[in-house]
Amino acid sequence: MSWRQIPASMMSLFKSLPRDALFFLIASFVNATGKAVMWPLTTLYVHNVMGKSYGEAGLIVLYQALCSVLGEFAGGNLYYRIGPKAMISGSFAVSSLCLFAIAGTDSWPLYIALVCLLGFTNGISMPSMNAYVGFRWKEHRRRLYNVMYVCNNFGLSIGAMVGGLLASISFSLTYMLTGTTTLLFAMFLFFFMRERAVPAAEDSGEGHTDGDENKAGLADKAGKGMAPVHLDRSQLLRNVKLYLFLSIGSLFFWLSFTQWSTGVAPYIEEQGMDLKFYSLLWTVNGLVILFGQPLTGWIKRRFAQTIVRQMLVSALFSVSAFSFILFFHELYVYLVIGMILATLGEMMLLPAIPTFFSERTGVHAPFYMGLAGGFANVGRMIGPLMFGHAFDLWGIGSVFFLGTLASLAALVMFYIHANMNKDPDPVPEVKLRTLAQ
Repeated sequence: MSWRQIPASMMSLFKSLPRDALFFLIASFVNATGKAVMWPLTTLYVHNVMGKSYGEAGLIVLYQALCSVLGEFAGGNLYYRIGPKAMISGSFAVSSLCLFAIAGTDSWPLYIALVCLLGFTNGISMPSMNAYVGFRWKEHRRRLYNVMYVCNNFGLSIGAMVGGLLASISFSLTYMLTGTTTLLFAMFLFFFMRERAVPAAEDSGEGHTDGDENKAGLADKAGKGMAPVHLDRSQLLRNVKLYLFLSIGSLFFWLSFTQWSTGVAPYIEEQGMDLKFYSLLWTVNGLVILFGQPLTGWIKRRFAQTIVRQMLVSALFSVSAFSFILFFHELYVYLVIGMILATLGEMMLLPAIPTFFSERTGVHAPFYMGLAGGFANVGRMIGPLMFGHAFDLWGIGSVFFLGTLASLAALVMFYIHANMNKDPDPVPEVKLRTLAQ
C-alpha cells in the first residue's frame, strides 16, 4: 500500500464501523485531547503556581499514579455491581469536578487530595470503557480497539501542543478547559450508553473454572432467561495462566517505556541539545501511530495472526528498540530510530490486551482488564523512580541497559502467556448485574 492510499484506507475503515461507534470514537478523541492539555503541566503547575519544589512535584505524580493503579483494580470490580453506564459516566463527572476544583484552589493539602481523587477516577474509567466497547460492538471490537488507540493518541498529541500554549496564558485555564471537555464527555456517555445483554457465544471460557456455570453467572441452556453475574474473585484469580504472565509482561513493557521521559529527556539536555528535540521524538511517536497502520496491519497478517502472537511481536519490537539505543545513542537520529521501533511495539500491544480479555473471558473481561491495567500502571509508576536514580548514579548507559532488561523480561512473560493460551473456548451469553436489578 502506498502512502497516498493511506487516507482512503482510513476513510474506508471508518465507513465500515457502526455509526454509533463513530460517535463514541469522536467523543473519546475530544476527551483525550482535553486531558492531554493538562497532563504535561502537572510538574510545572506544582512548582510555578503552588510554589513547591520539583521533588514534591515528583511525589504528586507518584501519588496520582498509585491512585490510578487502585482505580484500575476498583473499576474492574465495580463494573459488575454498578453497571457500565453509571460507572463510566459517573467517574468522568467526578473527574471534571476535581479539575474545576483544582483550578479554583490554592490550598496545598486540598490540591493533593484532588489530584489523588482524579487519578483514582481516571483509573476506574479505563477497564470499564474497554469492556463496554468489547461488549456492545462485539463483531467490530478488534478494529474498534485499534481505531480507539489511534484516535486517542492523536488527541493526546494535539492536546499536549495546545496545553503549552494555554499554560503560557493561564494554568487555571488549562484545568478549566480539561474539566469542561471531561464533563461534556460524561454527559455524552450518560445519554449515549445503554446496557444490554453481553453476547459472548464464541469467546473463551477461561474465566470460569471447574465448570461451575452457576457460580460464573452463565445463562441456563434452556434459554428461559439470563442469569446475573456473580463475581467470585478467588475463583477468577486462581486461573493465573489467563492473566498473570500477560499482566507482568505489561508491567515490564511499560517500565521499559518510561525511560524515554526519565532517561532520554535528561540525556538530550546533558548533550547540550534544545529540549525541542525531545518533543520532536513524541511528534515522531504520533506520526508513526497515525501513518503506520498499514505496516502494523501487514505485520499482523504475516507474523501475528493471533492476539497472543501479536503481544509477542510487540515485545520483540520493544527489545529491538531498546537494544538498538543501548549500543547506538551517540547521534540523535539513532534515538529517532529507537522511538520508531518502540512505537511499533506499542501499536501492536495496546489494542491486543483488551481484545484478548474481551474474546477469552466474556463477561469477566472488566475484572481482568482492571487487573492487567493495574499491573501496567505499576510499571509506569516505578519506572521513573528507577531510571531517575540510575541516571543520577551511573549515567544514560545504565538507563538503557535496565530498559533493555525490562523489555527482555516482557518478551519472556508474553512468550509464556502465548504458549499457555493457544486455543479459545466458548463463553455462553450472560447479563450484567446493576443496582437496579
